[in-house]
Amino acid sequence: MLPNSVRYPVPFEYAFPAGALFLGVDKQTDFDKLREDDNQARDEHGVRLWVVTVIDQDPEATKFGRSPQVKVKIAAAHQPVPPAPIQVAGMSITPVAFTDLMVTPYTDTSGCKGDRQPHRCRARLAWSYRASGIVAPAEFAAAAAA
Repeated sequence: MLPNSVRYPVPFEYAFPAGALFLGVDKQTDFDKLREDDNQARDEHGVRLWVVTVIDQDPEATKFGRSPQVKVKIAAAHQPVPPAPIQVAGMSITPVAFTDLMVTPYTDTSGCKGDRQPHRCRARLAWSYRASGIVAPAEFAAAAAA
């Protein structure tokens, strides 16, 4: 049996084949320290955890009525800064890429209704994403080519 904290490296292009658009970044709250002044979660090395929310541009991401929003955790001493937005047809969007992307599989049991008979479990395999940084896709492509 594999431990719950196993992380697998995955290329950004595989996880987000059509790219990702930045929505926001916020601190990861440690709910065990909710009443303390500094309640930000930390990783196993004591570094602060940040949650970057993006929209997966893959049309398959919304299959089966799922949300295209994805949250990626980044361990950093300071809040990650997204790349500069670009102007497209009068709108400002921020495409992003993640460096050193890792995934951790887990069982999402939020759809499982175990108290009913017959049992109807809609548990599914889900993925938790972690990365070491956030960059513009052009910077990511240049680093990958080098």
